[in-house]
Amino acid sequence: MFAVIETGSKQYLVQTGQKLSIEKLPAEVGGEVVFDKVLLLADDEGKNVQIGTPYLEGVSIAATVEEQKRDKKLRVVKFKRKTRYKRVFGHRQHKTTVEVKEVA
Repeated sequence: MFAVIETGSKQYLVQTGQKLSIEKLPAEVGGEVVFDKVLLLADDEGKNVQIGTPYLEGVSIAATVEEQKRDKKLRVVKFKRKTRYKRVFGHRQHKTTVEVKEVA
């Protein structure tokens, strides 16, 4: 069984036992997280498909938090020609790794 969930303004295709790196969630490592914004739910063959408008009611995805981390550093460069102006700065996005336990 697989589902499409929405979290952090992004959509993810999830299955039971899958590890997923998503936008930071306010949860402790080892804690339980429930995703209730489920857009689609289907069986493994794809024959029994339920599509929400926009979300399915009574369907939720349970997951446990594996780790809180920061993503790789992105380098951002501002540059203006002819004026010798260049500025370089970096950004590291906070991420949460979760493992999907139950699709119900």
